Amino acid sequence: MLVAFLSKLKIVLEMIKIQHTVFALPFAFMGALLAARGLPTPSQAFFILLAMIGARSAAMAFNRLADAGVDARNPRTANRALPRGLVSKGFTLGFVIVSSLIFFVAAAQLNPLALLLSPLALAVVLGYSYTKRFTWASHLVLGAALGLAPVAGWIAVRGEVGAIPLVLGLAVLLWVAGFDILYALQDEDFDRQAGLYSLPVRLGRARAMGLARRLHLVAGLGFLLTGWLAGLGWLYYLAAVAAAALLWWEHCLLSPDDLSRLNHAFFTLNGSVSLVLGLATLFSVWP
Repeated sequence: MLVAFLSKLKIVLEMIKIQHTVFALPFAFMGALLAARGLPTPSQAFFILLAMIGARSAAMAFNRLADAGVDARNPRTANRALPRGLVSKGFTLGFVIVSSLIFFVAAAQLNPLALLLSPLALAVVLGYSYTKRFTWASHLVLGAALGLAPVAGWIAVRGEVGAIPLVLGLAVLLWVAGFDILYALQDEDFDRQAGLYSLPVRLGRARAMGLARRLHLVAGLGFLLTGWLAGLGWLYYLAAVAAAALLWWEHCLLSPDDLSRLNHAFFTLNGSVSLVLGLATLFSVWP
């Protein structure tokens, strides 16, 4: 029984790509570091980590549940665990519930505002899964889901909202929306046939890529503005310029006629953006 459970759990963790928590986690800790103007307490750091893992795991597993039927029809995703029957919908739903409870428990250990806002945050990250069925703005909703990370990190430490995490959260929103538009390029034909909404379907490949570039340009400015508002030093600005260079390179790797390097552009470069900015923030406020 235990072996079977652990085997299913491993499949779910692989299905939700738990390692991709790297996209949002550094920004949650950026919010916490900026709020503390140094290191958060060990307790705060632990429960921020637990809350982020819980929320992200619940969101990804719920997304796989919501999209199971669509994934089964899409050649790119038909090999995922749920369409193949490697794990049941019931087990996955149980994973979503447990992950959500972990998120709520962690929020309760931080402060009253974190707990009060936790249902709203979870509604956003879970609700994204259905947006591509009715709006072209689904990419922005995903951006908003990840853009909550620095705001949540700030609230976890201070118990209030401030301008700095809101600016950083907006920059993250635009950054995520931009790279999600690029990621959606590979499903453009399928989404059009299936009646799903995406900006590549709405605008066409070339115009969608142009919009993603503009979103990333504004996101880069948002990262710089965050450093100015927070009074960070040259190390952070150097990291912000490096992040902008990574985003520029991401667009250089792709063209409307060649998406062969999309996975490298999406996973490697965007993961590097969050890590570079997160580490620079850490060393900028290190006591």
